[in-house]
Amino acid sequence: MKFSKMPYVRPDLDALKEQTASILRRIETAQSPQEQIDAYLQFEARNKETDTACSLAYARHTINTKDEFYDKENDYLDEISPALQEMSQKIHLALLHSPFRTELEARFGKLFFTNMEIRVRTVSPAIMELMQEENRLQSEYQNLYASALAEWQGELLPLPKLLPFKESTDRTIRRAAYEAEGRWFDSHQEELDSLFERLVRCRTAQGRAMGYENYLPLGYDRMNRNCYGPKEVAAFREQIAREITPLAAKVKQAQQKRLGLDRLTLYDDLLRFPDGNSVPQGTADDILSAGREMYHALSPETAEFVDFLYDNELLDVLSREGKAPGGYCSDFALYQAPFIFANFSGTSDDVDTLTHEAGHAFAGYRAARKNYLSAQISPTMEACEVHSMSMEFLTAPWHEKFFGPLTRIYEIEHCETSFTFLPYGCMVDEYQHRVYENPDMTPLQRNETWLELEQKYRPWINHDSLPFYSRGAGWQRQLHIYLYPLYYIDYCMAQTVAFQFWLSSLQDQAGTWKKYLRFADAGGTMTFEQLVNGAGLKLPYAPGCLKETGAAVSAWLGL
Repeated sequence: MKFSKMPYVRPDLDALKEQTASILRRIETAQSPQEQIDAYLQFEARNKETDTACSLAYARHTINTKDEFYDKENDYLDEISPALQEMSQKIHLALLHSPFRTELEARFGKLFFTNMEIRVRTVSPAIMELMQEENRLQSEYQNLYASALAEWQGELLPLPKLLPFKESTDRTIRRAAYEAEGRWFDSHQEELDSLFERLVRCRTAQGRAMGYENYLPLGYDRMNRNCYGPKEVAAFREQIAREITPLAAKVKQAQQKRLGLDRLTLYDDLLRFPDGNSVPQGTADDILSAGREMYHALSPETAEFVDFLYDNELLDVLSREGKAPGGYCSDFALYQAPFIFANFSGTSDDVDTLTHEAGHAFAGYRAARKNYLSAQISPTMEACEVHSMSMEFLTAPWHEKFFGPLTRIYEIEHCETSFTFLPYGCMVDEYQHRVYENPDMTPLQRNETWLELEQKYRPWINHDSLPFYSRGAGWQRQLHIYLYPLYYIDYCMAQTVAFQFWLSSLQDQAGTWKKYLRFADAGGTMTFEQLVNGAGLKLPYAPGCLKETGAAVSAWLGL
C-alpha cells in the first residue's frame, strides 16, 4: 500500500487496556504452553496495529511539524506511550514467571527472554509521569530545531541547506555559513540549555527511582545491550583515542596539505579538495533514479526491495521549512513496509543518507518477511547500524552512477569522513557519560567538558573564535544527545564492523555480499557478538581490532 493511502487511526488507550487485561488473564490462567503461546500471539497482532499507527503519526509529523493534526497526535502518543510500555511489561512479566518457561523458550528462543528481562527493567509505575515529561521535552526540542532558519544572503534557509555553503571553495563563504548557523543557536541559547537541563534532571530522576545512582544503568537497558556493558564501551573508547585519533590526525594533515592551508579550522573541516568536494551529478530525482538502478544491479534481493520502496512512496527526502532535521528509517509493521526520511542538501551527504537509510530499510524489509516476532525483527542498535554503514561501502561499485568523473574524489571523502567520525562518535558518548555521572553540571561546565573532550579525541579542531562553537556548545547540534541518549557509540561500533565488511569486499565482493545478507537476515534472533562472530569478523571492543582495522584503512588512504 502507498504511504499516502495508509489509514491512521488514533490508538484507543482504554480499549487497549481492556484487551491487555483480557490477554493477561489468558496467560495467567493457561493450562498449557500452547495456550500461553496463542495468547501472546494475539498480543503481538494487536501491537502491530498500535505500532503502525504510532509510526505513521510520527512520520507525518516529522515530514511537516506545522501540520496541526499530526502535531496533536504526536503529543497524544507521547502522553500515552509510557502506558503502552507498562501494558507490555505486564505481559512480559507474566511470561517470564510462566511455569512453562522451558517450553516457551523452545518456541521463541532464549534470547527473546533475555531481551524481555532487560525490557522489564526499563518501566515502572513510579516513573510514568517522568517518562511522559521526557517525551514532551524531546518533542519540544525537535519542534524548536525544525523551526531553525538561518539568515543567508537576504533570505531565510533551513539549517540543512547551509551545508553546500559550508563546503564552498571560498573560505570566507565557509566561515560565513558557520557563523550564520551559530547565530541561530546563540539566539536560542537559553532555550537549548534549559531543555537539556530539564532532560538530564528528568532522566536522572527516572534512574534514581529505579534504584540506580544515576541514569546510565537505565539508559543501557533502554538500548537493550544484551552482550556488553559500560566496561566494554569504555575500553572501546580508549582504543579509539589511542589507535584511531593519531591516524585521524594524519588524515586531517593530508587534507590541510591538499587545501594548501597553513592551519585547518573548523570551517575548513568539510572541504576535502581545493577544487571542491564531490557532488552528485544531477537533481534529487536523478539521485533517486540512480539509486533504483544501483539496487537493481547489486542483487536480486535489493532489486525486489527497492521496487517495493519506490512504488509505495516510502521515501521523503527533500529538505523544506517545517520539516524535522536529520534522517531516519522507520517501519509500518502491518504493511511490512520500511520508510526512509531524510533532508537532501545537494551534497554527497544525499548519497550517504540514501545508501545508509536504505541499509536499515533493506534489513527490515527482509526480516519482516521471515515470520519473526516483532521483538525479533530488529537486532540491537549497533547491529542495525552495521546494516546501514556497511551498505554505504558495499554499493561502491555503482557510486559512479551518482558522481560520474568525481567518483574517486567521493570515495576518498567518504572513507576519510567515516574514519574521522570514529573519534567524534566516541567523544559524543563519553560526553553523555560525563553528563549523566554529574547531572548537576551547569551549562558552562557542560560546554567546558565538550571542549576538554575535543582535545582528547579531535585535537586538530581549531574554532578560530567562531560564535557558538568556540564557547563549547557545538554538542547542541547533535540531536541524538537530546533525543536518543547513549545511542551514538553504536555508530562507532558499527563503523568498525562496516570497515571490515568493506575491506573483505575489496577481495571478494560476491562472497562478502552473502555474509552481509546472512547478517541482515538474522534480524534480532542473535546478539551483536553472535552476528559479528558468525560473519567471521572481529568485535570492535576486542583487543587489537581497532589497531588492525585502522592500519588497513590507513593503507587504503595511502597514509
